[in-house]
Amino acid sequence: MNDVNKKYLWKLIQLTGDSLNDRLPDHPNHPNGRNLYAHVGLKVKNRFGKSYKDLPDEKMNEVISYLNILIRTEGI
Repeated sequence: MNDVNKKYLWKLIQLTGDSLNDRLPDHPNHPNGRNLYAHVGLKVKNRFGKSYKDLPDEKMNEVISYLNILIRTEGI
């Protein structure tokens, strides 16, 4: 993925993480709270098999759609 798209997706990942604040359940492996950005990044990696940085530019719209799904459903 080119640098412009990487920066744009990272910003969207941050916004997605921010939207999940207080919506994710507590977890015993994270006694000091969860890293929302890492959570979203891991969800993207699990869904697409690669880090968002390693995906081709053609997947950008698909990643954006997935982030929108996470905003609507994650932690509910």
